[in-house]
Amino acid sequence: MTPFEMIRAQLSQAVPFANYVGVEVVEVGDGTGVTALDQRNETSNHIQSQHAGAMFTLGEAASGAALAGAFGPMIFQARPVASGAQISYVKIAKGRLEAHAKTERPGAELVKELEDAGKVAFDITVDIRDAAGDTVVTMVVGWHVRKG
Repeated sequence: MTPFEMIRAQLSQAVPFANYVGVEVVEVGDGTGVTALDQRNETSNHIQSQHAGAMFTLGEAASGAALAGAFGPMIFQARPVASGAQISYVKIAKGRLEAHAKTERPGAELVKELEDAGKVAFDITVDIRDAAGDTVVTMVVGWHVRKG
């Protein structure tokens, strides 16, 4: 099992609310994360599209996966906390969605700053796409990470 596979397995269980919503951690890489959410009655709104709150949870989970991937195995000694988020709902979203997240700086640079300063703050961009590959949501999540 690679370190990224280990992190993905851990993340799949780490956030009870994301599990409750039905978010699946699909992929974790060096500063990247992909999550998915199938539309169900529980994640739908009054117009039978994906609920804004479910899409926010999907995007925030992808950003967390990208963060964990950037820090690699050292993530288990860190304390990450989301500090804010901006989200834009671009298009009505129906069916299965995938969120693709990427850190604004390379993982090695973030790790070095954490080691040197004991903390680091940075943004992660998220693009949520429908099954056709169209962007339905864009998002930026700010994170603060301290040594744990």
